[in-house]
Amino acid sequence: MKNLVVYFSLEGNTKLIAEIIAKELDADIMELRTKKEFPKKGLKKYFWASKSVIFRENPILINKYIDLNQYDNIFLGSPIWVGTYASPFNTFIRDYKIYNRNIGLFACSGGGSTKKCFDEFKKMLKWNNFVGEIEFVGPLKVDKEKNIKSIKQWIKGLNI
Repeated sequence: MKNLVVYFSLEGNTKLIAEIIAKELDADIMELRTKKEFPKKGLKKYFWASKSVIFRENPILINKYIDLNQYDNIFLGSPIWVGTYASPFNTFIRDYKIYNRNIGLFACSGGGSTKKCFDEFKKMLKWNNFVGEIEFVGPLKVDKEKNIKSIKQWIKGLNI
């Protein structure tokens, strides 16, 4: 079975988890990159991220198109923005028609709930089989080694 990890990350937290999943599963990896970069710190970061989610924006992605039909399992990872996934996933979900795949979800937050994020992904990708979800609070700053161990255990427990 072929695996793909798709993620968006501003501060590197989601990137850390995505890279571990990709390594553990020998998966291809795709970082969603936007034509116009989001600010990475300060009030601008929160303002632009929030505005982007609230208005359900579809930022232009500059990634090379890939054929998702070659993948059985797709893992989607996002930071939490206004309680849900980052807006680059609006564009990804619109541009890529994802059906009949096993989907694993992971999210990184500063401490808020990931429930809305996972619920929104499931709603937007309802024609798929969701195999698991896992959340992390600041994995680069809060017990990085424990988080790495957690993601490896989660992967081992997936039914894929």
